Amino acid sequence: MKDFKKYYIVPASPDEVYRALTNPVTLRLWTGEPAEMSTEPGSEFSLWDDSIAGQNITFEEGKKIVQEWYFGDQPEKSIVTITLHPHNKGTSVELHHTNIPDDDFLGITRGWSSSYFGSLCDFYRK
Repeated sequence: MKDFKKYYIVPASPDEVYRALTNPVTLRLWTGEPAEMSTEPGSEFSLWDDSIAGQNITFEEGKKIVQEWYFGDQPEKSIVTITLHPHNKGTSVELHHTNIPDDDFLGITRGWSSSYFGSLCDFYRK
């Protein structure tokens, strides 16, 4: 299993980015797919027609999202931590994704940059 850490600059405020990542209506707008999401710790979530699914762990409004992403029956939990920092161009997003299965690593890391944060940046540039 591998870990992945990367920073992204999103051209929107931390509060806007937080809402875009946690509100199912806004998620649908920038992903183009139905989304199941709640800011209730312990709730399940699903994005991109169940391509991404897991459990929400903790939230700090406008600042931080922590989730467990499901990858079958792996022994260690795969944890995603998204931390939002104000930036002169909008928001600096600090992504840390732990315990990504080796077989999924390339697809997941590419997906973070193209489909996930790439699509979110495109959404705010329109």
